[in-house]
Amino acid sequence: MVPKFLLLLCCCFFTVCLAANVTYDRRSLIIDGQRKLLISASIHYPRSVPAMWPGLVQTAKEGGVDVIETYVFWNGHEPSPDNYYFGGRFDLVKFVKIVQQAGMYLILRIGPFVAAEWNYGGVPVWLHYVPGTIFRTDSEPFKYHMQKFMTYIVNLMKQEKLFASQGGPIILSQVENEYGYYETFYGEGGKRYAMWAAKMALSQNIGVPWMMCQQYDAPDPVIDTCNSFYCDQFKPISPNKPKIWTENWPGWFKTFGGADPHRPPADIAFAVARFFQKGGSVQNYYMYHGGTNFGRTAGGPFMTTSYDYNAPIDEYGLARLPKWSHLKELHKAIKLCELALLNSDPINASLGPSQEADVYADASGACAAFLSNTDDKNDKTVVFRNASYHLPAWSVSILPDCKNVVFNTAKVGSQASAVEMVPENLQPSVPSSNKGLKDLKWAVFMEKSGIWGEADFIKNGLVDHINTTQDTTDYLWYTTSIIVGDDEEFLKKGSQPVLLIESKGHALHAFVNQELQGSASGNGTRSRFKFKKPISLKVGKNEIALLSMTVGLQTAGPFYEWIGAGPTSVKIKGFNNGTVDLSTYNWTYKIGLQGEHLGLYNVDGAVKVNWQATANPPKQQPLTWYKVVIDPPSGTEPVALDMLYMGKGVAWLNGEGIGRYWPRKTTMYVKCVKECDYRGKFSPDKCNTGCGEPSQRWYHVPRSWFKPSGNVLVIFEEKGGDPTKIKFARRKVASVCAFIGEDYPLAEHEYGIENNSSRAAVHLKCPENARISTVKFASFGTPTGTCGSYLKGDCHDPNSISVVEKVCLNKNECTIELTGENFNTGVCSGATKKLAVEAVCS
Repeated sequence: MVPKFLLLLCCCFFTVCLAANVTYDRRSLIIDGQRKLLISASIHYPRSVPAMWPGLVQTAKEGGVDVIETYVFWNGHEPSPDNYYFGGRFDLVKFVKIVQQAGMYLILRIGPFVAAEWNYGGVPVWLHYVPGTIFRTDSEPFKYHMQKFMTYIVNLMKQEKLFASQGGPIILSQVENEYGYYETFYGEGGKRYAMWAAKMALSQNIGVPWMMCQQYDAPDPVIDTCNSFYCDQFKPISPNKPKIWTENWPGWFKTFGGADPHRPPADIAFAVARFFQKGGSVQNYYMYHGGTNFGRTAGGPFMTTSYDYNAPIDEYGLARLPKWSHLKELHKAIKLCELALLNSDPINASLGPSQEADVYADASGACAAFLSNTDDKNDKTVVFRNASYHLPAWSVSILPDCKNVVFNTAKVGSQASAVEMVPENLQPSVPSSNKGLKDLKWAVFMEKSGIWGEADFIKNGLVDHINTTQDTTDYLWYTTSIIVGDDEEFLKKGSQPVLLIESKGHALHAFVNQELQGSASGNGTRSRFKFKKPISLKVGKNEIALLSMTVGLQTAGPFYEWIGAGPTSVKIKGFNNGTVDLSTYNWTYKIGLQGEHLGLYNVDGAVKVNWQATANPPKQQPLTWYKVVIDPPSGTEPVALDMLYMGKGVAWLNGEGIGRYWPRKTTMYVKCVKECDYRGKFSPDKCNTGCGEPSQRWYHVPRSWFKPSGNVLVIFEEKGGDPTKIKFARRKVASVCAFIGEDYPLAEHEYGIENNSSRAAVHLKCPENARISTVKFASFGTPTGTCGSYLKGDCHDPNSISVVEKVCLNKNECTIELTGENFNTGVCSGATKKLAVEAVCS
């Protein structure tokens, strides 16, 4: 007889699982009659590559996740009207089936507006130019195209039998996104649109519930949900709807010129535990893996190519430790409470001014308790059920049996890691007959500043950049000329007139007579900017050429599609007659770069171009295309391109868009911290690092994009850099660490709730196929610091390193208990002893 679980496995593998009935009540989603407590993780399929999807989904599953959540990216799937694309990174069906094969559920946020720091909020730019269209309101053209796309996606999912009602993994779907923030800006049209969107979605008959996140008037039976850093106080608008948290932000996005945001693991865990303590049933991390804004998908403006988001899985697909591991332990602890949580109402008891207990006890005898301390400064000791419990500031203790603490959100004792970017020079791909030649063979193509080829049009005055390019390119040339007489005083005095430009955004390079005069740009909080620079003019005709650039289009906000870009005023100050206003002159326009039109980034499809071969490519040269043929980096680790010494531009490998690069340094107005205090409410600027450093130095290049040899790397540099200093970097786990105190909750593996016999212990595990080769640091006593920078405290067991070496050397993983058999527990009398370990994996 074949075991039932094997039959189910075979059934699911061939995607013909039995249909599931998904409903909900006030407490949770109900799948086939069972209430479910669900941990979900956002992974956006276009922000990674198909070769990464199985590993990302599996890492999420190993982290205690039940559900994968993703948006559907309209502008990626319908790049022009009725022209649909579902290949490569946009193979939605393949992604959903990978989730299904992992035995996980999926939440499909069709939207189709996504925001998501994605270009134009995911809405196709072409839709803005359909006559009469206004986004996200009672606009017939918008509703027509929105409904057509949503229906297309729903029918595609139905065709592949991917809704749970058909035996698929999709248990919940979303229409619209965070519209509650903006509905009032659109007046009655906004209200009508929201109700229409809900009704339209329900008419699709997908057999699973619909939701609208941050929608304060979602009509029954659509579920309204919460997006925030904290959602414990959120209450659905109907008492018959479950409490769902669609976006718990474990970090934040980054902009060019902005710092590097971090959210401490202890605070994320606190927020999650509080949510379930207060009756939550579905919680989703946005993002669990942020990934990369490849090509021109980054929105903003000024969103970086990296969308790492300080997420539990980093941009490259590696688990971020200890964030991933701390949350994994949290998920285990919460799952132990599931039966009691979903089948009883809480009894709340005050344990102090900022301390409380929520107790869930059902008729079967299951009992779970959450003890919280929301004081953001002071630890407290409380009495609960005649027992004493220590609660660190801003923490929640979880007691799955209402007695034993198996997890405290503030005590991060799980494994950490130190990750480094290992540099590696570009290696030339050369024929076997020339293997002795090691020098890179560069090819160079120079862009002409101003108008190349025939002008697209000539117009009196300055046009809007976005309306002109319709986002087919980042680049638009504005060119005019001015005649300088030989009687101008600045010529006689040897002084220079000043070029003054005002722009709506986003960035600009100014050329006079083919020479770059300077650059200017806005930033992630203000797109507008001014350019002021002395320029060199000659007697006679002078050409003024402005290369205006977008850096990702607006992603959200009321009427966001009407926000423009490009110069609004151009003047030259310093003539005999004062200031000359060029704004009303005749301007000649050219959309895009010559290299773009020639397809220089396409490996096979480029028009025949005479690249200039050289062993010494020009440096600090604006408007330059570089091409080099290279071998892939060594090893198997994830790979990035190090662009520290380049200026600003775009990069491609084998025709695939790596994205915009711009190692712009963090602005002086941003504040950074050396150490982040997890206590107290988090905000995006609370725990910044990287001040004075480039916002982004490394640019992810997926391993699957490389061929065994003959890889074509193409760079377009706008303002000047040194291509000879471009390197690859391999992202490698340099060392693994752990830091645990004797008071760490006794949460060993299955938690030992029955007899509470487990002991506090350090667990270390190297990446697959690696072993612990060196113990860099070990101290039992009062050590301090973080992974990579531990320090011994006032007292220290001198045998610490030898104890750890004995247990861990040459092993892939090991466990060291904090016991008298291992360490001298007599050190630091009266203090809580801790063990800190850092080990090298190789």
